[in-house]
Amino acid sequence: MVKEHLQSLDDLALLTPDEMGRADRAAIKGGICGIELMENAGRAVAHRAGEMCRFGGHVLVLAGPGNNGGDGFVAARLLAERGHPVRLALLGAPEKLVGDAALAASRWHGEVEPLRPDLDLEAELIVDALFGAGLARELRGEVAALVERVNACRVPVLAVDLPSGIDGRTGKVRGAAILAAESVTFFRAKPGHLLLPGRLHAGRLSVADIGIPDEVLRPLRIRLCRNAPPLWRDALPWPQPGGHKYSRGHAVVVSGPAHQAGAARLAARAALRIGAGLVSVAAAPEAVPVLASQLTAVMIKPAADAAALAELLSDTRLNAVLIGPGVGTGDATRAKVLACLESKAAVVLDADALTSFAAAPDRLFAAIAKRGAPAILTPHDGEFARLFPDLADNEDKVEKARLAAARSRAILLLKGADTVVAAPDGRASLSAADAPFLATAGTGDVLAGMAAGLAAQAMPAFEAASAAVWMHGEAARSFGPGLISEDLADLLPKVLAALAPQG
Repeated sequence: MVKEHLQSLDDLALLTPDEMGRADRAAIKGGICGIELMENAGRAVAHRAGEMCRFGGHVLVLAGPGNNGGDGFVAARLLAERGHPVRLALLGAPEKLVGDAALAASRWHGEVEPLRPDLDLEAELIVDALFGAGLARELRGEVAALVERVNACRVPVLAVDLPSGIDGRTGKVRGAAILAAESVTFFRAKPGHLLLPGRLHAGRLSVADIGIPDEVLRPLRIRLCRNAPPLWRDALPWPQPGGHKYSRGHAVVVSGPAHQAGAARLAARAALRIGAGLVSVAAAPEAVPVLASQLTAVMIKPAADAAALAELLSDTRLNAVLIGPGVGTGDATRAKVLACLESKAAVVLDADALTSFAAAPDRLFAAIAKRGAPAILTPHDGEFARLFPDLADNEDKVEKARLAAARSRAILLLKGADTVVAAPDGRASLSAADAPFLATAGTGDVLAGMAAGLAAQAMPAFEAASAAVWMHGEAARSFGPGLISEDLADLLPKVLAALAPQG
């Protein structure tokens, strides 16, 4: 959970540790002293620590040998000045500290204990200022043993920047990692705060302003953003006075056989709820009666095979098509997918449509490249591994999504609790949503239908995919326990109302 108010696209930027280092250096080059930044960071940590424990509560600060430890020295000093009994344990010798960390340490007049595996952890709050986001090695030996003791001691932990042991770029655990109740980071959040398991280790996240000007972001050309409304709200389509259903687009969902038609129904209803003016389901003749008995505002159009689907999509008023949910795998589905990609409609490929190309992904990618407009691919991890087997083991989820988007020439929506949307040009959004209730059958079909419904309204593909992911999570959170996929579409009006332009 991120504790901050996001107002602009700049607020959404996620900085890797290297990018954060460049931002720090740019601020210092611009005239801000490094120790001033460290004092501001330590002050933010001390403020939050003071809120997390009672007045006069004992605080234990674990300080590392670098700038993260320097932040810890500042926080320790300020907490002591505010009346908290503070103990500080340092990894390494004080005389080996350098630069701003050494200066911050010189301003601390309390005792410096050596950081040992058997360190007394009795405290009301532990401040983890060991390593932060810039950790470049595995935690092993005595440090790892201490981390495990901290995690087991039941004392709440406030992490400085990022819990020690979490990779700031990938969110992965580097040997061992602190489980923090809360984290305070600086200037902008890092990918490791949102990617799993880093998000679980970071706890509640606060982003503190420490005096780095927003202008330093411009030359960094940040291409990764948190997925939130400022990223795509300006592109979100809204009904216009004088408009009509034909001006709001016509989405087509390709259905599977009668016994698997439920997935198409879920997707079609979602496309309609998110604003498409018309929605049709293209179905084999034997599935038409089943669909007709369940659907009302959604139309059913017979399409027995790829040729019939191609003929249907030759009507350019049908301007978006989704294929995959419940459609089945094999030659017939491959042919239908290729028919969709040869049309002028925006295309969303999900589930079986992706798996059907597991043996020939290059054929799919060539068809996408030929059409000159990106399709949206919505794989989960298993489907991703079938299309991109050489990328599946990449621990950096953002990087592998970007590589897959570039290879496929598609918008890649890599699903999960930390969903990444990546574009061929390197743009990427990362979901910060905590929506565990989405882990139930059919919710992916709804997500694909939402993306298709937005694409039908001419929303650009990257923004449509990112918006669909965010609204999908927001709808699930608004419902809570007991959610099933059938609930999601009916929750969208409330989500959309909160996004609607005011006035």
